[in-house]
Amino acid sequence: MENFAFYNPVKILFGKGQIANIATEIPADAKILITYGSGSIKINGVYEQVTASLSGHNFLEFGGIEANPHLETLLKAVELIRSEGIDFLLAVGGGSVVDGTKFIAAAVPFDGDPWDILAKQAPVKTAMPFGAILTLPATGSEMNTSSVITKWETQEKLFFSSPLVFPRFSILDPETTFSLPLRQVSNGIVDAFTHVMEQYLTYPVNAPLQDRMAESILKTLIEEGPKTFADLHNYEARANVMWCATMALNGLIGVGVPQDWATHMIGHELTALHGLDHAQTLAIVLPNLLTVRRDRKRQKLLQYAERVWGLVDSTEESRIDLAIAKTRDFFEVVGIRTKLSDYGVGLDVIPLITDRFEKRGFVALGEHQDVTPKVVEQILALCA
Repeated sequence: MENFAFYNPVKILFGKGQIANIATEIPADAKILITYGSGSIKINGVYEQVTASLSGHNFLEFGGIEANPHLETLLKAVELIRSEGIDFLLAVGGGSVVDGTKFIAAAVPFDGDPWDILAKQAPVKTAMPFGAILTLPATGSEMNTSSVITKWETQEKLFFSSPLVFPRFSILDPETTFSLPLRQVSNGIVDAFTHVMEQYLTYPVNAPLQDRMAESILKTLIEEGPKTFADLHNYEARANVMWCATMALNGLIGVGVPQDWATHMIGHELTALHGLDHAQTLAIVLPNLLTVRRDRKRQKLLQYAERVWGLVDSTEESRIDLAIAKTRDFFEVVGIRTKLSDYGVGLDVIPLITDRFEKRGFVALGEHQDVTPKVVEQILALCA
């Protein structure tokens, strides 16, 4: 196991009715800005719960944060906060709203062009406090330090991370997910699954606890994910999937182990260029990345085949083939298509993506830092 430092201060309030406890988590004299997305929280009853809990607090609203939050939109919130003297943020929505709120929290006190936080990885020296009410389990943003933002003008999707943008608290009420469209339920399952794979399916470093925690999340998603489609109001299944998504990316399973993230980096470019849902890009890229990188990931692929999918018969090569096929099949079962052609995207996207990597100086990705633009080309060629 590799050396590590682990720190996660986020307070989680999990379960039915927890939104009513917001007021105890926010200073009584705070001036709050509620951030949200397209407005679904005003249809599904979440908004009413939030405002009822904040009765007596001073708050304003900022809606319209996109599914892939746009820099241009978020900068409007920054202006509002500065002009109104807001001193606490409350993100209400899915991972994109939480990601966007993290960027806002860092951008308000930032000295300079806030885009530099993403484009130049400028250090975040301070950030506004904020809390989150999660309505879509997927990204794990409610319990981590990462944020992914899109600059619509240039079709760039970049990320930053800072311990200063840990939420002060996050509320996870599975009932808030009952009204989600099936597409978003599917996306959340695939997103969480791939987050685990990026940290787990690399190479062994004698970290059996992290491995088994990762495998337990994967197996739970495989078992519980389909149940959420069979019964849209299955509270227990929704609760299990929600907690899986949080545990998948709160840092715990990634301590002391190598991590990949090449699937995400490639997927971000597909979203930026063609507007595909984040999880759709992951479902397209991951099985083909595993195919191209099978020799470098061989030991972990065999472990994954046996422990997650129960594959112990036949040859090692056959087990690896079947494990990759089962991964792709699982994505399809939960409603996500796995080919570029399913979304009307052609292979002409390949040189655009590899050129972007080269221009940004991403010489190599992956756990071995050897996923070069040429390897990215090989992966995407299989995605047709």
